[in-house]
Amino acid sequence: MSALRSIFDARKFDSRQLCEKMAVRLSLLVCAALLSGCNTIGSVAPGTPVTEVIKVHGKPDSTCKNADGTERLVWTSQPYGQFAWGTNTTKDGKIIRIEQILTDQQFEVLTIGWTAQQLACQFGPPSNMDGIAKGNEIVWAYRYKQYDVWPAMMYVYMGPKGDRVTRFHPAPDPASLGDNPFGAR
Repeated sequence: MSALRSIFDARKFDSRQLCEKMAVRLSLLVCAALLSGCNTIGSVAPGTPVTEVIKVHGKPDSTCKNADGTERLVWTSQPYGQFAWGTNTTKDGKIIRIEQILTDQQFEVLTIGWTAQQLACQFGPPSNMDGIAKGNEIVWAYRYKQYDVWPAMMYVYMGPKGDRVTRFHPAPDPASLGDNPFGAR
């Protein structure tokens, strides 16, 4: 768990640094979209070499090596974005299929007993790992669009050691609630 925490601790910024990073990423995304004719990461064709995807869309936010020599790659907009794209590769370094992975359908693969490593490899780094639930459980939170509409968080409880999924559930994203009960600002 400490190895995973160190990976994600590197993602913590003060608000000024976070705003600067988000502004740079947004500027790069806008420029890339204009130059590539709106070539988004989700439109990458199966069979494209990973090196080409990285040239256009940047390095993935997480990479996991599988026992069979393939890799799991995740590009994410966490901590404040609601989307992440994941793919598995072939042994010769080609993309199988890139898909949006922070969805209700994708979260259906999540099961009790998964390790922290399995969770991180499947969905990438969470929005935060700050929650402490009843019983001192560490909580990973993934920001996403529930049913492709509602701003939500998928809360994944990792037990007191933070090493295994004990339960999980979606809930409204607290950042979207504000004073308006419907979440609009």
